[in-house]
Amino acid sequence: MLYWFFVKGLGWLAALRIHPTIEGVENIPEHGGAIIAANHLAVIDDALIPMSCPRMVHFMGKAEYFDGSTLKGKLKKWWFTSVGVFPVDRSGGSKSLGALAHARQIIEDGHLFGIHIEGTRSPDGRLYKGHTGVARLAFETGCSIVPTAIIGTGDIQKQGQLIPDKGYTKVIYGKPIEVERKDPAEVTREMLRELTDRITQAIREMSGQEYVDEYAQDVKRRLAHQQEQLHA
Repeated sequence: MLYWFFVKGLGWLAALRIHPTIEGVENIPEHGGAIIAANHLAVIDDALIPMSCPRMVHFMGKAEYFDGSTLKGKLKKWWFTSVGVFPVDRSGGSKSLGALAHARQIIEDGHLFGIHIEGTRSPDGRLYKGHTGVARLAFETGCSIVPTAIIGTGDIQKQGQLIPDKGYTKVIYGKPIEVERKDPAEVTREMLRELTDRITQAIREMSGQEYVDEYAQDVKRRLAHQQEQLHA
């Protein structure tokens, strides 16, 4: 209820500011579980996809968004929970498995699960190497993947900017990539990487971004280290 109130009831106000154009909505399955796999340029990406998608999309959110004990923290947790976001510990390993299991359940229950394959926002507008979690989810559930290109959000909302500038954005939903369900023991690293790279290539062709064969998190850590050295 709250999800659709925010998306339909307040989405038009956001649309007046970010002027979204939507293409390929017919590529989103009308029924059943599927993955919306997108690039990531700005915070408002997670508002733009729900605004443009005719079905509810569930997302992961940083665990820090759900940990606040202050009034502001509790309101933040209520907000994210209300709009279909669930927490994930991004430190990786076993700490992230619970979120992946939750995502798998969402898909198997017949819902849409949205994920940014780069794992974090692009530091410079380029498209970075995708993480294989999306491919693993697809193989485990046998659901289709809808490669999704987000365009323009990084130009109107910079890092740390709360309210985006006025401008124009676009969402393109590509043709679904059908995936055959497999036993987890059958899935190899090569299969995961091949499918992930196929999704990334589809996004790249739609978004027109330059591709970087490196994880965005690694680039951000390197840039942060360089800044620390400069200040030192």
